[in-house]
Amino acid sequence: MKIALIGASGYTGSKILSEALSRGHEVAAIVRDAARLVPHPALAIKSLDVVQTNELAALIAGHDAVVSAFNPGKDPNGRGTVSIVAAVKIARAPRLLVVGGAGSLEIAPGKQVVDQPDFPAQWKEHALKTAAFLEALKAEPELNWTFLSPAANLVPGERTGKYRLGGDRLLVDASGDSRISTEDFAVAMLDEIEKPRHQRKRFTVAY
Repeated sequence: MKIALIGASGYTGSKILSEALSRGHEVAAIVRDAARLVPHPALAIKSLDVVQTNELAALIAGHDAVVSAFNPGKDPNGRGTVSIVAAVKIARAPRLLVVGGAGSLEIAPGKQVVDQPDFPAQWKEHALKTAAFLEALKAEPELNWTFLSPAANLVPGERTGKYRLGGDRLLVDASGDSRISTEDFAVAMLDEIEKPRHQRKRFTVAY
């Protein structure tokens, strides 16, 4: 497949890039700093600020899927996420898959992770902006989107190829832990690209 990956050099984007290339897909990596990526025969590196909507649309046109690993927490005025959605529409891309956050997941009906007293203060603004992106996607009448939320703890680790699937509820294991490696998060994202199961939905993954 041909995949356009926004934020391909970032925390999760770099793992998604590696996973996609390992599966034989062609990837157009859209980043601000092209020097952060290593050349690969199946990789086209494009340097661009995502707020340049028309230029972004031109880069993603003709791809089978667009993955946004763009960080809404580093988007002070919200222009980046708006531009990404607009560019996907202009390009008529078949799918937009978004790297989401765990903050908007529920721990009980009507109670989100981000609203809990022990939620880390330094991550709250990021979590709220990412949650707002999800709500914006839900309001899109025609866009074919998918929003993948990780477990509460998303850290580099082992690629096991195994994970559990959930919906809007935070997944925890028998010990009460909620975790997934960035590598297995990437596996889940590529699995969804190759075999769509959550179109116009949010889903989550954890061990």
